[in-house]
Amino acid sequence: MSFLKISKLLQFPKGTSCRLMRFLVHILHCPAISPFHTATRLSMVQTGEMQTRLDECRAKVAFQGEKVRTLKKSGVPQSEVTSEVEALLLLKHELADVERQVEELKPLYCRCRTQLENLAKRRSFFFPAFEIYGGTAGLFDWGPPGCAIKAEVESLWRRHFVLYEDMLEVSGTCLTPHNVLKTSGHVDRFCDLMTSDTKTGDCYRADKLLEDFIDAKLADSKGISKETQKLELIRRQADSFSTSEMYELFQKLGVQSPLGNALSEPFPFNLMFKTRIGPKEDLTSETTTAYLRPETAQGIFVNFRRLLEYNAGRMPFAAAQLGLGFRNEIAPRNGLLRVREFQMAEIEHFVDPKDKSHSKFSDVAELKLPLFPKKNQLSDGKIIRNITIREAVESQMINNETLGYFMARTFLFLTNCGIQECGLRFRQHLDTEMAHYASDCWDAEIETSYGWVECVGHADRAAYDLTHHTKATKTPLVASKRYEEPRLLKSVEMVANRALLGPAFKKDQTLVLESLEEKSDEEKLLIENDLTTSGSYVLQVCNGDKFTITRPMVKFETVEKKVSEETFVPGVIEPSFGIGRIIYCILEHTFRSRGIEDQEERCFLSLPIVIAPIKCSVLSISTDARFNPIMQTIKGDMVKLGVSSKLDSSGASIGKRYARTDEIGIPFGITVDFQSLKDGTVTLRERDSMQQLRVAVRVVGWVIIQ
Repeated sequence: MSFLKISKLLQFPKGTSCRLMRFLVHILHCPAISPFHTATRLSMVQTGEMQTRLDECRAKVAFQGEKVRTLKKSGVPQSEVTSEVEALLLLKHELADVERQVEELKPLYCRCRTQLENLAKRRSFFFPAFEIYGGTAGLFDWGPPGCAIKAEVESLWRRHFVLYEDMLEVSGTCLTPHNVLKTSGHVDRFCDLMTSDTKTGDCYRADKLLEDFIDAKLADSKGISKETQKLELIRRQADSFSTSEMYELFQKLGVQSPLGNALSEPFPFNLMFKTRIGPKEDLTSETTTAYLRPETAQGIFVNFRRLLEYNAGRMPFAAAQLGLGFRNEIAPRNGLLRVREFQMAEIEHFVDPKDKSHSKFSDVAELKLPLFPKKNQLSDGKIIRNITIREAVESQMINNETLGYFMARTFLFLTNCGIQECGLRFRQHLDTEMAHYASDCWDAEIETSYGWVECVGHADRAAYDLTHHTKATKTPLVASKRYEEPRLLKSVEMVANRALLGPAFKKDQTLVLESLEEKSDEEKLLIENDLTTSGSYVLQVCNGDKFTITRPMVKFETVEKKVSEETFVPGVIEPSFGIGRIIYCILEHTFRSRGIEDQEERCFLSLPIVIAPIKCSVLSISTDARFNPIMQTIKGDMVKLGVSSKLDSSGASIGKRYARTDEIGIPFGITVDFQSLKDGTVTLRERDSMQQLRVAVRVVGWVIIQ
C-alpha cells in the first residue's frame, strides 16, 4: 500500500504518515534489519574469530607444555627449562584472557536459565503438574501465556507446513494396541540403556551419566590434548553405544553414580507406558494389552489406504498429525526438555522409493544450512555452514531431495519462531544410533543453556513401516503409477519346490518363503548364483535363525512383462517436531535484559509477533474512569479483528505496567491518556525498541495486524 493511501486512511497531519511507515517497515516487516539482529550477526562473526583464536592458544599451550615436559626429562640446564616455563606461563595467561572474552561473547541464551525459569514460573508459562501434591517428575502444566504461545506455534506450524504443502491432516487415538507397536518394532526396540546405583538401586539413563561425567572432565581440563579430544569424540557418540560398549567405558573411565557409588551393567529399558483395553486384568494377553503411543506416526501408516483414496490415488503426498506422545523417561530433567507427556507434530511424506525428488526443491536449493554430518562428528567436530542444500544433496551428504527440502523448511520455520541462526544446527545420526527404520536421519538441534537439544528429527524411514504392516495384516498398503505407454519390465521370480521345503523346514516353511520373497531382485540373483555354484545358500531370517537352502528347493528366474502400471510400497520421509522443546528453546533464544532499573533487572521476551501469546496490551495512563469507554472500544475492535489483547488499568506506574507486558512478550502497548479524550488518538509503543507513535483510535487495530 502506498504512502498516500496510508496517509488518507490514517488521516494524520502532513509528514506523520512517512514516519509511521518507517516505524511499521522497520519494526513489523523487517525484523532481520533491526539493531538486535545486526548485533547478533556481528556477535556470530566475533565469536567465530575468537573461537579460532582460542583454538590456536590452546594448541600453543599444549605444544609448549609438551616441550617443557620433554626438556625436564632430557636433563638440559635449569636455566633453559626456566625460560621455557616462563614462556608457557605467558601463553597460559593469554589463554585465560581469550577464554574470558569468548565467555562474554556467548549468546545470552547460554547464560539466562535462572532468570528465564523464574520468569516462566512467576508469569505462569508452565509449572510442575500436581504441584500442591509435590509434583510428578516429567509432567508439566501450561499456564495462560504458555497455552497461548503453544497455540500460536501450532498454528504457525499448520500454516507453514500443512497449508503450504497441501498436506492431509489426521487425528489418531493415543491408545495403541500391542500388535501395531509389535509390528512397528517399538515393543522390541524402543529402549534406552538404563543403569542403577549398586548400593541405593536408583536408576539412571546410561548415556546421560556418561555425558555428565565427560562434561565434568572437560571442564576441569586445561587446553587441548589427545585425551580431551578422545573424550569429546566419546561424548558425541554417547547415545550410540551398545550395552557392552557402554559398560566397558564405565569401567575404563571410572564413571560412577551421582552419589559416588559403582554402577550396574547397563540394560535396555522400554520407554512405552503399558496399559490394557477392557476389564480383563491379564496384561500378558496381546488382545487386551495396549500402550500410550510413543509417536503419532503409526496412526498415519495404518490409515494409508484411506488417505491415498482421499487423495485420488495421487503420489507423492503428505499426511500430518498434531497430538500427544508418551515416553516413560528413565530420568526426566531439564524442565520441558525431557518429559513423559508431550505435544508432537509429525509429517509422513509418502514417495516413490525410486524417485525421492521434490517439486518445490528449487525454492530452497540455494539455502545454506548449518550441517553437522557424521564424518565431522567423528573427526574435527566442526559444523559446515558454507554449502547449499543443493550441493549437500548432490554430494550425497543428505540422502535425497525430499529430505533436504524438509530440513530447509524446518530451518525457516524455527528461525521464524525466533530461534537464532547461530544456535541452530542439523546433526546427522551416526550409523550406530540410527533408528531401526531409518536409512538417513538428521536432527535439528538448538543450543540452550543445557547444551545442544534435539527438537526436530528428519528421517528417511524408507518403506519399513508400510511393508511390515502389510505383512502383519495381509492388507496391501501400496500405491501405483500408470505409464503413458506400456513398458517391458524385468523382474526376478521365485519358483519354490514346496514338496521339498515342507519336510525340510516344517512350521518354518512360511517364514523361509516370506524371507526369500522379501529380497530385492539383485539379492535374488546373488542367491541364484550361490545355488548354481555351490549348491546351497544359508538364509538368515529376521529373528536371527539360519536355514540352509539347497538347489532343488528353489530357483530364481528373470522374466519380462509388458505392464501399463507399476505397484510399489511407498517410502516415507518424516519430519517430527517436539513442540514443548521448541517452545522452551524459543523462550531462551528470545530472552532479553534491559539491565537494572529501580534495583530490579528488567527482563523481557522478544517473541516474534506471529507467535506472541498476546498481540497488544491496552493501558490507561491513570485510573481515571473517563478512559474506560475508549479502552473498551479498542478491546472490541481487537476482538473483531481477531487480535488478542489484555486490558490493564491498575494503579501501578505506566513504566511498571509496560515492564509487566514486556515480560510475557506482548509486542505492542496501546496507552490511553488525556490527549485521547481530546483528539481520539492513543500512544502505540513497540516492545523491543520502545519507540512510540500517536495513532488514531479507529485504526490502531489495523496498524497492529499489518
